[in-house]
Amino acid sequence: MIKSPIPKVSNEKQFRAIGIVCGMYKPHENNLLNKGFIEDSNGFKIDAVVLGKVLPVIKKFINFERQYFWIVYPRNKDSNNIHLQIAGIWDPNNFKNDNDCEINKNHDLLHSLNLKDNLFSIRGKLIFINIQEKELIIKICPSNQSKNKSFKILVKGEISMKYINSFVSLEVIRIENSLFLEKFEIIEDTTSESI
Repeated sequence: MIKSPIPKVSNEKQFRAIGIVCGMYKPHENNLLNKGFIEDSNGFKIDAVVLGKVLPVIKKFINFERQYFWIVYPRNKDSNNIHLQIAGIWDPNNFKNDNDCEINKNHDLLHSLNLKDNLFSIRGKLIFINIQEKELIIKICPSNQSKNKSFKILVKGEISMKYINSFVSLEVIRIENSLFLEKFEIIEDTTSESI
């Protein structure tokens, strides 16, 4: 069975911001692998850092001239400037094959898992809606065991103002430096609480 790069949620109100991006990782410096960028299949460069647990895998297996499916955590300060934290590499072949036809097979595998390149799962509290700019802000609060602080993700899209402060699950797509809402689900509706 193929393991999904974006796992199913463990509970209904699980916070998260995770996605998958196909591209070549290029470190800024050869001797410093943890900072660089991912160049996607369109040649667009996305600022990226490698999280510590992934560095040994990159050192041992990665060919910097080849595309991989990167499991990433998105961060952004505004809706036009995304930054990715590389949390893993999705390679169902365990780095045994090193050619472009494997990338095409992996694209097909992704589709069989109801996923696709540049898809992100964002789950959190809808804390801000800008109707004119068609922008949303989702607050992500990592679990209590995590040392990470809560953070916000900006997404281009529209959700009714009545759902402000509700817990939402978004499926978003990355286009260049922005995240665009494709579909959403209201997990916990707070509209009834304010009546």
